[in-house]
Amino acid sequence: MDGYPAGSLDHNVPFLAVSGLSTAPTRLLLTDPVLREQGVLVRSEIPPIDTHEARVILRYIQETDATNLPWHSRDNAKRYKFRIKTIGREFLLPPRRARLPDDIEATVPPPVLHSPFSPLSPGSSLYPDGLIDTRWLQKHQELIPSVCLAFYSLTSDSTLATLHDNQLKTDINAVKNAITQSAYKTRLVVVILSDQSPASVSQFHERLENIRRSTALDPKNSLFVLPTQRTETELETAVDSVLTAVFDQATEYYRDLARHSRKKKSRGVAPQPTIPPTSGTSHTLSLQGWNVRYDFKAAIFAEFRQEIDVALRSYEQAYETLLGPDILETIPSWSPRFNDARLLSDVTAIRALKCLLWTGQSTAAVRRWQTHHDRIFDLVDRRGHGTQNYGWKAWEARWSTVMANLIEKAKFPELEATSIVPYRPPEKNLSAERLQPWEYLHHQGYWYRAAARHLSERRRLARSIPEEDRKQPDASLPSQPSKAYGYDTYLCPQPYEEFPLTGPGVNHAQLIFEHLVLARSEFEKRHQARTSMELALECCKELERIREWPRIMDILAPLWRNMSFRKEGWWDAMEALSWTLRNAAVQVGQRDIIVAIDWELLNRGFSKRSGWHYDITKSLDDVDSEEAPVINFSDDHVTSFLRASFVFKNEEGKAGQTCPAQLAITSNSFSNAAPVVLRSIRVEFDGSLRTICLKHQADNNQPPSASKLRVTKAALAEAETSGDTDSDEGSETSSEPDSAILLDGTDDLTLVPGQTRVFEMDVPLREPGDANASSVQVSVAPESFTLKYSIKLRENNLAGLWLSQSSRKKITRINPHKIKVLPRPPNMKVGFANMLEQYYASESIGLDLELLNEEEADAITKLDIFVYGQDIPSYKVRIEDGTEKASHAGAGESRLDGISVGTIPSSQSTKATVVIDPVDRPMSFDILVKARYHLVSDPGTPIIQQATHHLNIVNPFESSYDLFPRLHSEWPDYFNPEDIQDLSEGDEVVRRPRGIAQKWSLATRYASFVYEDLVILDLDVSILSTQGGVSCKITKGQAIDESGLIISPKTIEEARFELVAQKFDLDDRSQATADLAFTIKWRRLGSPREVVNAMTLQLPQFYVTSSEPRVLAGVSYYSGPERSPSEGDALSALVFLDVTIENPSSHFLTFGLTMEPSDEFAFSGAKTTTVNVLPAARRTATYRLLPLVRGAWVRPTLVVRDKYFQKVLKITPTEGMKADRDGVLVWVPPEDEGDGDGDGDGDDKTEAASETGA
Repeated sequence: MDGYPAGSLDHNVPFLAVSGLSTAPTRLLLTDPVLREQGVLVRSEIPPIDTHEARVILRYIQETDATNLPWHSRDNAKRYKFRIKTIGREFLLPPRRARLPDDIEATVPPPVLHSPFSPLSPGSSLYPDGLIDTRWLQKHQELIPSVCLAFYSLTSDSTLATLHDNQLKTDINAVKNAITQSAYKTRLVVVILSDQSPASVSQFHERLENIRRSTALDPKNSLFVLPTQRTETELETAVDSVLTAVFDQATEYYRDLARHSRKKKSRGVAPQPTIPPTSGTSHTLSLQGWNVRYDFKAAIFAEFRQEIDVALRSYEQAYETLLGPDILETIPSWSPRFNDARLLSDVTAIRALKCLLWTGQSTAAVRRWQTHHDRIFDLVDRRGHGTQNYGWKAWEARWSTVMANLIEKAKFPELEATSIVPYRPPEKNLSAERLQPWEYLHHQGYWYRAAARHLSERRRLARSIPEEDRKQPDASLPSQPSKAYGYDTYLCPQPYEEFPLTGPGVNHAQLIFEHLVLARSEFEKRHQARTSMELALECCKELERIREWPRIMDILAPLWRNMSFRKEGWWDAMEALSWTLRNAAVQVGQRDIIVAIDWELLNRGFSKRSGWHYDITKSLDDVDSEEAPVINFSDDHVTSFLRASFVFKNEEGKAGQTCPAQLAITSNSFSNAAPVVLRSIRVEFDGSLRTICLKHQADNNQPPSASKLRVTKAALAEAETSGDTDSDEGSETSSEPDSAILLDGTDDLTLVPGQTRVFEMDVPLREPGDANASSVQVSVAPESFTLKYSIKLRENNLAGLWLSQSSRKKITRINPHKIKVLPRPPNMKVGFANMLEQYYASESIGLDLELLNEEEADAITKLDIFVYGQDIPSYKVRIEDGTEKASHAGAGESRLDGISVGTIPSSQSTKATVVIDPVDRPMSFDILVKARYHLVSDPGTPIIQQATHHLNIVNPFESSYDLFPRLHSEWPDYFNPEDIQDLSEGDEVVRRPRGIAQKWSLATRYASFVYEDLVILDLDVSILSTQGGVSCKITKGQAIDESGLIISPKTIEEARFELVAQKFDLDDRSQATADLAFTIKWRRLGSPREVVNAMTLQLPQFYVTSSEPRVLAGVSYYSGPERSPSEGDALSALVFLDVTIENPSSHFLTFGLTMEPSDEFAFSGAKTTTVNVLPAARRTATYRLLPLVRGAWVRPTLVVRDKYFQKVLKITPTEGMKADRDGVLVWVPPEDEGDGDGDGDGDDKTEAASETGA
């Protein structure tokens, strides 16, 4: 919209002048010297406010300026919108009435004066029959504010209050009077700033009321008091409410102006000018012209009020009247008023379009745009200079650009770059209609592209201007007739300026390029790749005209490398882009692109260019080159005139053998193109096959054959090389990028246009596995450059052909470039020897491995060991010659690769040992042994033999455990001075336990579930950890002989250990636990004596101290001097029953003991008694029992009851006793047992000891 006069298309919002907050000098709004001389000055004598709060208010007001806001109604954050101008304390208003010209004398009665912007005033540019121009719009947009918002400060100094208030009243009244005398209806709104808080401003109520009465300002909408002693957020909120009230005043101002315009229209009479015209046509503006002016004014004022619907109706009414038969149809095309009316029609139509887009009527806007285009086309074609000239195309380009600019201003969310569709859906009232595609509102790129096409037509028509019209008129010949009347020069230059004979003229290429760039950026944002590439090519066509070669390279080079046209087969677009890019590459010396484009354009699928050499060796003849570049590219980015295929004759082959194969290369170049001589051809493979390299060797005896098919046999031989210059270092398809061995061959590599060259060869197969030809690289190396082009061999699921000079044989399988290489059958035995029946945890496992070479030649062998399992222990491999390699523990998989075994002679064997470190639990894993070898006679063919063994490791022992209470002989003494520790000796004093000690018997029963006898060397229980501040000591019950104890399969053995637990502190009453481990040292029966395996079994956690009282029962038997037989028999049967009550708590406890009579024994002792036990003490009560039976268990009916809680305590038996559900049992030895054995040894007693429970 830049082509239209400034201000004619600006969005109208109320004009607000802010006075009193800025100390900067006021910029003059009235720039016309004549109007400035006659203007009305509005001045205030009070200096502007310069405080922090004033700057905050000014910044916030300036931030609310709506001049650059988008043209839509979706932003409803604020109710008001203003065009804000900040002035100091004065501003100049234009004169309300124009003066009479100096050459006209005053008449009687005096003439009626009108506005200087009216066609009625002789000094106006519209006098006498003009409609309206942009000066009237600028008057309301820039010169006459709707509201003057003046800020003053209110002093809080009581000594100066009266003086300052009087100055304030005088100044406000002076400003009011100046605005009134100007005859304009601008509103004055005064804001008084107070440095008080909102709560304390009431103290100035009388002063403010005095100011209000003196200035006659309405406190509701014209006088505001703003306390500034508040936060910035609160201050902005208060200013926001003031601006809302000011917006109401501004709306009412523009409503009054619109009402005045409608009133003048309703008179139905055309007003008379100040002085009747006496020159020119001597006629004034008609009534219909005045109606257009009134309707246009009403629409503008409605826009100021933000009443878009009202503005749209007024614009449409003004537009229809303007293009009706009474105005534009009556103006001759040679008159300047014709172009003025066209300009007004454009402005009115554009503003109507803006209103439609503002209200979301996008389809209606497109129709309105097309309607105006068609009506102006008809008007210009009938009454103007026609539409086949550069002026009309310039207008069409401008009209399309206007639509793009309006869309940018409207900012529809549906047309954002992230939108799915490139157009906006129609409005709801049109959704049922059948719309044409161009009736949808497309994004702005569509309109910029249309404008660029119109500009291209403008250039074409401008270049068709005759030379006599392109001559600039001679200023010395004023009578020379102007030929510009034959051209449409509406908003565009004259013919001699458009396309002059000498001089630059209009830069059409630059204009077209700028519009194409704008269009392309919009299409790129929406990922419309094809259109974007098309526009990029058009941009470069224009840049080519102005010879901007580097910019062409910047645009086209990335597109050329990744051009989608290449894959989609749009050859015309490819060709146009390639030739344009090549021209630019020649100018900037981009040699790689030149060669690549020439290589691509050799394909006869493109159109043939006359006069072109089509010789790849001449590509750089026009480019200066000091050294020959090496150029690499592939068919991923550049197509070629060459096609390549590779075919294996057989689907499978064995390693060590060869397979017939054919490489076919077809030239599809132009028939008149020069033959292409390849320096080399490389075939890369994925898999185990080596790279094939065919080098050119000219056949001097025979010229190149021009036959369509030529089949030759190429012999391949392995050759070592330190580095192949023909290889593509960037190629990703090479299977062995660091390989030093190639399959070399030679042949005549000359390709004639239209010929297919077939190279037949025998490919050696080495390693087993799947292999396929991945790419073919051809190399051309003239003197000026070296070209390497890679063709990938892709899977196409098509059958291949086996070609011969006389026939074609179809290969009945898909993807014949693949082959499966079967392994060569190994003839080496790999196995484990001397395997044991079972392997156990905690022992080191050695597995003997034997490798027997049954090949006819010596084998150079390497071993790979793979161990698979859940938790793999560390292991090592030891070769017979002493070589050793170790592996760390791992999870899931562990491997040792490349263990050198050396050379195994034919029919001989070698051995290795796999030593697995001991494990602590059962596990199983698989061991895979892979022998990789090659024969001395054939080092290029690897052979693999492998063997797998499943190893299962089990626990050699299982065990169970019981913990029985025992009566400890020691109890802490509170009065022993030796137990007192001197803490002054430092931290190095070993802490000695002083708390309560309790004794336990740990019974461990272990069994062997293996298939052979094992030797037990030692048994031990270790303390892993303790919890609860306790010290534990363990002693063995019985030692094992040095020779060991032989345990048979499924045999249970028992071992006992004594455990004493003692608290460190006597005051510690908490329970304590201990974690124990049972260790069995053992070996196999046939193992050497120095082999010791230690298996550790972790015991469950045991409570080793208790905080509750416990009752322990112990038994002993009489042992005294010899007596008479009768007395000795009675005494020898005497049994002593000790009942010990331990109180580890800190409470004084009382227990009641009750012994009931029994038929099995007589007893001596208290039948019923009370035992008092002090805290941390123990008491023992002894009963003497005289059994009435022998060799049997007797049950003392003894009850121990807690007197306080009335709880019966359980009696725990110790050695020589047992317990059941009813109580404890005491063993009475038979008569034949020895008298006086205090331990009561015997089979039944031993049984009792083993059955004792805790």
